[in-house]
Amino acid sequence: MTAALKVAPGVRERVSPAEWALRVDLAAAFRLAALYGWDDLIFTHMSVRIPGPEHHFLINSYSNMFEEVTASNLVKIDLNGDKVMDCPGSVIRAGFVIHSAIHSAREDANAVIHLHTPQGQAVAASAAGLLPVTQTAMIVHHEVAYHESEGIAEDMGERDRLVADLGEKNVMILRNHGTMAVGETIQQAFLRMYFLERACQAQVMMPGAGAWGIHTPPAGVAEVIKRQVSGPATKMVSEHFAWPALLRKLDRIDSSFRD
Repeated sequence: MTAALKVAPGVRERVSPAEWALRVDLAAAFRLAALYGWDDLIFTHMSVRIPGPEHHFLINSYSNMFEEVTASNLVKIDLNGDKVMDCPGSVIRAGFVIHSAIHSAREDANAVIHLHTPQGQAVAASAAGLLPVTQTAMIVHHEVAYHESEGIAEDMGERDRLVADLGEKNVMILRNHGTMAVGETIQQAFLRMYFLERACQAQVMMPGAGAWGIHTPPAGVAEVIKRQVSGPATKMVSEHFAWPALLRKLDRIDSSFRD
């Protein structure tokens, strides 16, 4: 095992059962992102807040590939970016700035996923942004916020602007940068990101269909879909149907994310 993959001994015995469950789910999200081709070497982050007034949260170590993340090698930090449990690894400033901004301001945003996929960046760089022309895009279009590029997110002052631009929405396109999704749970955030990334992928493929033209949905369809995906049913789908299926898929491939 390389130095990058070393973990503090006995992590499971040093944390609460609730925290361990969050660690397993967050590690699973990293493995799934790698499986779907959403990773970007060791860059970009996912995080989840640990229950309690301290606002501590778990995030990936800067040195690990997404496919290497496990429940034990996640890093626990506070809103100042300081480790609150001894463990190997470090957190890059840009990841801390983005994730701490959301965790400190949105009590309902317990999980944050940020990606740099080619299709997400392509839509982030397009003047029109995300177009509500596919069913998948219409599932998330009403949730999308936009944040203007300020360079690599190392300026702590950008945190306030990120929070202001996100508002009460749960999906964000960071202009010329990438995508972000938040949720009450990692399951919710992951499903939102799945829909956003699928929508971006389809939109990037549309010019190839240009010879046939792009069919615009009839007026009102986007509002119908918005009503259909709003409410508790979506949470139930993400947490009780989609996520268990995804975990079964991971366990068939490699269950070491649970370590």
